[in-house]
Amino acid sequence: MKAVNRSMGPLEWFLLIALSVLWGGSFFFVEVAVEALGPLTIVALRVGLAAVALNLIVVAMGLRMPINRQVWTAFLGMGFLNNMVPFSLIVWGQVHITSGHASILNASTPFFTVIAAHYLTCDEKLTGGRLLGVMLGIAGVAAMVGADALAGINTHTLAQLAVLGAAISYACAGIFGRRFRTLGCSPLVTATGQVTASALVLFPLALVVEQPWGQPLPGVEVWGAVIGLALFSTALAYILYFRILATAGATNLLLVTFLIPISAILLGTAILGEQFEPKHLIGMGLIGLGLAAIDGRPLACLRRKLARSE
Repeated sequence: MKAVNRSMGPLEWFLLIALSVLWGGSFFFVEVAVEALGPLTIVALRVGLAAVALNLIVVAMGLRMPINRQVWTAFLGMGFLNNMVPFSLIVWGQVHITSGHASILNASTPFFTVIAAHYLTCDEKLTGGRLLGVMLGIAGVAAMVGADALAGINTHTLAQLAVLGAAISYACAGIFGRRFRTLGCSPLVTATGQVTASALVLFPLALVVEQPWGQPLPGVEVWGAVIGLALFSTALAYILYFRILATAGATNLLLVTFLIPISAILLGTAILGEQFEPKHLIGMGLIGLGLAAIDGRPLACLRRKLARSE
């Protein structure tokens, strides 16, 4: 089958930037919530409240959720890869590293996506530019994690590896989510189905593992963070996510992960007083160059300008 080069139009870029702000805010919200709630409890509340909001929107729009077993199996698979695993790993990781640091590590998602897409799809194959991008991305991750890993496995290193595990899970979700184009589900229904399936699994799991009823009642700030995490960084974000995935492809969609650290860093430094080390900026720069190589358009634009100047 001939490879298809999916492009991003102005609308897709606008939605991508909006999505980056919503997901960048999620790292900030998590950093506030982990002060009072356990990781599984935060994730369960995140997907549970988002599921309620999205189901209400579905009803208000006169839509119906499918009852087909095949579709709900796909919802469960997508929820596992896109919610249960990455949300839990990132929240646990943020107990030990800052929100900005976690968001930069999460920006490695497109590199894992490119590799997965090469082997698992027919129309998003690995090219020379994408291979270069993957190598630069790996160098960026190594710049941030390498020294800690060489010093030995500790909690800080494990937290970074947990966020990288979340990035791998997101990459697999981007490929897995392609099947919803053939199942006839709208972006809203797909978003609703996957968070609903996730909530049905995570709520009982959080109750058994963390027993949150025995913890002190969280304050207003924590509840505000949980609500923001659920309604904006999950419910609204996933509507945009599946809209972009349906039209622009998995690799283009996950370019959003480089934009996410910008809002996460601004919120973390301005409100939470987080500090960044030089290695974090170096890693972010290398990841940015890698994403530019994967995208291909900045290099193509430079070539056109050089050709016109000759």
